[in-house]
Amino acid sequence: MPDLLDELLARETEVWEALRLGDMAADRALLTPGFLGVYESGFGSREDHVREVKDGPSIASYELSEPRVVRLTEHIALLSYRADYTGARDGVADAMYVSSLWERAGVDEPWLNSFSQDTTATPPAA
Repeated sequence: MPDLLDELLARETEVWEALRLGDMAADRALLTPGFLGVYESGFGSREDHVREVKDGPSIASYELSEPRVVRLTEHIALLSYRADYTGARDGVADAMYVSSLWERAGVDEPWLNSFSQDTTATPPAA
């Protein structure tokens, strides 16, 4: 049985890959219908998230690091990590910390992302 951290990090990577490839169907399939995103710009739904790639990839490259997981119940877990990425449209490199809530209906069901909050990473103080 895969380690929970590895399993959720693999699912989270699938979300990032959907953004890198501009794959709306893959992105939608990884999020629950009631998905809620919390961003600097406000709240977002599953369809808001999927629309990010309507005109093609939104991410050119990315690296996920410092992952950690908190199991809340047998079927709900919180994955947090740092994401360093470059935008596909503007070429700007940026970083953020992400916390994603993943849930599944049963042991043999896939993990789906129901909530995500992004926090801009700031450079460490000198």
